[in-house]
Amino acid sequence: MQLPEGTDTVELAVPDAFGILRGKRVPASAWPHVAENGIHMASVIYTWTPRCEIRDDDEWLDPSKGWPDMQAVPTGDLRPVPWRPGAVMVLCETKDEDGQQLPVSPRDVLAKVLGKAAAMGFEVRIGFELEFYLLDPVTKRPKHHDIQCYGLARGAEYEDVLGPMRKHLVDFGIPVEACNTEYAPGQIEVNIRYDEAMRTADNAVLFRNAVKEIAQQRGYLATFMPKIDYDQSGSGVHLHHSLWRDGKNVFSDGGKLSDVGRWYLGGLQHHMAELTLFGTPTPNGYKRRVPYSFCPQNATWGHDNRTVALRVIEGGDNAVRIEQRDGSADANPYLIMAAQIAAGLHGIEHRMEPGPATDTDAYAVTDAPLLPRNVPEAVEALRKSDLARKVFGDLLVAVTAGIAMHEHEYCTLRVSDIERDRYLEVF
Repeated sequence: MQLPEGTDTVELAVPDAFGILRGKRVPASAWPHVAENGIHMASVIYTWTPRCEIRDDDEWLDPSKGWPDMQAVPTGDLRPVPWRPGAVMVLCETKDEDGQQLPVSPRDVLAKVLGKAAAMGFEVRIGFELEFYLLDPVTKRPKHHDIQCYGLARGAEYEDVLGPMRKHLVDFGIPVEACNTEYAPGQIEVNIRYDEAMRTADNAVLFRNAVKEIAQQRGYLATFMPKIDYDQSGSGVHLHHSLWRDGKNVFSDGGKLSDVGRWYLGGLQHHMAELTLFGTPTPNGYKRRVPYSFCPQNATWGHDNRTVALRVIEGGDNAVRIEQRDGSADANPYLIMAAQIAAGLHGIEHRMEPGPATDTDAYAVTDAPLLPRNVPEAVEALRKSDLARKVFGDLLVAVTAGIAMHEHEYCTLRVSDIERDRYLEVF
């Protein structure tokens, strides 16, 4: 791979357990050797916490030698970084020292799921919508106090950062379709055009990192934390699914959802609760699950209905798709996509029929399966999932559950300012 003219630094990026980019920077002069041989990193990045803390009960720990090393080999496109001239970023695949896949690598799991889809004759295409907040880096608060969802005038006040952000992202190879102010002060949503699923997952991890870097340059703190305050809208990730064969969308039957699409929908609905942890990995994400928050509470589906978990969108042949709406913005893109696609493919294999459509208020539905409301419920559901063990393997299921419980216990045991304000002077 030839470096673009003017490159002085190459950034080798590896998404960790949460899809946060880790890696190393090397000078352009070292690129020929690195391009051929890769770099070495500690594989603990796949099992540590978002703060890089080492867990005492890490399931990946080798008692005989600690955490093994791994080789990160550049395999993605060389992407010039428009907001840092002279820098080029490339995603890497990781292998152990013997050249074998790592059972804790989220990207490898998605590749496995997509391989199954290919064997079934399908190309999976995914589009994503990601929400985030732009905050003052000192106060950690939005610059406004009112909601102006879709507000063009309010959006114009953020164009000093959003304008360059859109341009840089497109120049970086991420196909932005639109952005808008969302349902909270300082909250933004960006829509990324659908593409082959692995490219979409790669773009998603690059997108989150790029947004944070560009925002920082413009004097903002960008955060994908799912819930920044109890009375403000949460930040989610919505994935739009479709399957293609020979250039045609097999979800479409004359602009309506086909049998294949319906079975895929049935798989998504049937397995949603047990695979929740892959889409909502931290305790904070479950605080989004409140009524009338645009975050679903139950495994319902409906036609163009934003109160359900699975929204079926029909129309032109290329537009027919299924949107899954329960994931939080901090989800690892590879894991959430692997989980949802695996569920949909399982539905096709077993011709799973979805339940009745909910084309009314899903928050008022009382007989639909509830989604997990906290980490312990999600962990319990995941550990009972035969599909999760089959697709992800016992080790990655254990790692995912272990990290989540570590975060749950960390947050639960700490005494918060809210508790002190509420109880200190009363009791």
